[in-house]
Amino acid sequence: MSALKFIALSGTTGVTENLYVYEYGNDMIVVDCGVGFPESEMFGVDLVIPDFSYIKQNAAKLRGVLISHGHEDHLGGLPFLFKDVQTTIYATKLVGGFIQDKFEDYKDKVPKISIFDPEKDVLSLGVFKVTPFRVSHSVPDGVGFCIDTPEGKIFHVPDYKFDWTPVDGRPFAAAKVATLASQGSLALASDALGANTPGYTESERSIEGRIEAIASNAKGKIYLTTISSNISRMQQTINVAAKLGRKVVLIGRSIERKAQIAKDLGYLLYPNDLVIRSKQASRLPPDKLLFIISGSYGQPGSALYRLSLGEHDFLKVGKGDVVIFSSDPAPPGSKANVDFLVDKLIESDVDVHYYDMQEDLHVSGHGSIGDIEMLFALIKPKYFIPIGGTIRHMRAYGLIAQRMGAAEQNVLELLSGEIVEFSGQNARRTGKVPVKEILVDGLGIGDVGNVVLRDRHILSKEGIVIAIIHFDRNQSTLIDNPEIMSKGFVFEQKYGKILEDASQELARAMQKKKSINANVVRNIAIDFLERYFYQKTGRRPMILPVVVEI
Repeated sequence: MSALKFIALSGTTGVTENLYVYEYGNDMIVVDCGVGFPESEMFGVDLVIPDFSYIKQNAAKLRGVLISHGHEDHLGGLPFLFKDVQTTIYATKLVGGFIQDKFEDYKDKVPKISIFDPEKDVLSLGVFKVTPFRVSHSVPDGVGFCIDTPEGKIFHVPDYKFDWTPVDGRPFAAAKVATLASQGSLALASDALGANTPGYTESERSIEGRIEAIASNAKGKIYLTTISSNISRMQQTINVAAKLGRKVVLIGRSIERKAQIAKDLGYLLYPNDLVIRSKQASRLPPDKLLFIISGSYGQPGSALYRLSLGEHDFLKVGKGDVVIFSSDPAPPGSKANVDFLVDKLIESDVDVHYYDMQEDLHVSGHGSIGDIEMLFALIKPKYFIPIGGTIRHMRAYGLIAQRMGAAEQNVLELLSGEIVEFSGQNARRTGKVPVKEILVDGLGIGDVGNVVLRDRHILSKEGIVIAIIHFDRNQSTLIDNPEIMSKGFVFEQKYGKILEDASQELARAMQKKKSINANVVRNIAIDFLERYFYQKTGRRPMILPVVVEI
């Protein structure tokens, strides 16, 4: 007898990499397919992606991938999944545009994207009947899903809040959700990120007035930075510019592309002469310009990063100019980068408005305790599954559910890969799918592991020592003392003698050996130099012996 499986492949113990599987018999659907962002110790890693092994192994069952909204941690993994799997992607119009752009960015063939209307469409995917409904979030056109299964209805509601005055004028479809849940709901899998935040999350609408208050006092150029998918924030900024008689310039590839997609699809509204190109901007006075610029997370190489260092091709910033950070430095490792930009801008006498100033220039897209309680009250599920947060968020979410009458055992806090099976209106944990962290470094997917990261960590802290050893294979002897060079270990002009001494001592150590070959020479060099340099400096550089056999 078949049971409904819910598998949290990733997205429960971390805020990113959202990927969830629903499986019944020979049918399987996937909800969201996001990426994660590297921690600071993941040197050189570009992205972290979920482990798709289980989906690949069961690809014949896959009936479709549902994407809830346009953030990278919910759709950024699609090009990696679709290297090995082919199916239809289901999304709203704006999200579909972002997905198409994502595949084109990777120069991959764009798979079939089926656009649905959350106001009226119902999707039939094998045994699953999926009814999407609108939710409010920081990016427009987000949805939740009511998934009707042979075991009952499961509501899957990723990032959301109850915003009754959203910028796009399309609030959370609470009445539709209540109707869908009126005949009972088996389970709710929903956003837990705000489970420690009291009250209700503020409306996005309030941000526009705060931006206008700052902008109206600006004497020079205004730069506003936000994440490229935050179309609502772009709309608000454009509205402010129109009121103040400023022209808007979009700076940065990601901002330009997302804005163009949103405008083409009718989600970003403005007269054509309000947004101008950078070449036109050079002919206008500073007090007539407002730039929406990429780099809100302080990404090295981004437009704002280069601007702050005075390295942008055609933009300069200085006294009298204003920079507004309308985002939260949330991804791992980004806070230090943003702090660096803020300091550089302040050093250039720029009027900087940023997160630490308590000006409320950013509003979370995630529901707080009040929002979570309201969702629970609307749906009244038997089982509760926290998603999209960390361990502490899951626990706080569970406590909210218990305060509202849920049994403790009916809150399912899942680790990555854990399986819950629903059968006969009951749920039980039935094991775990093996999953691992997949790191993306340049063109390599999964070829950077702990060993490589450990080596990069050593290189970043201790540097490298290269020992070039000329070895006579026939005589089994050294031809000369090894040549030793270093990078990132010691300043050779000041500490050069330590390298000379190491060369002589290494040669003596090798001469004491009665029989040596190239492998022995290599091993002796590593062992001896590691101990020698630690005794002399207290450091452990990476030793790279190069044996030249003659």
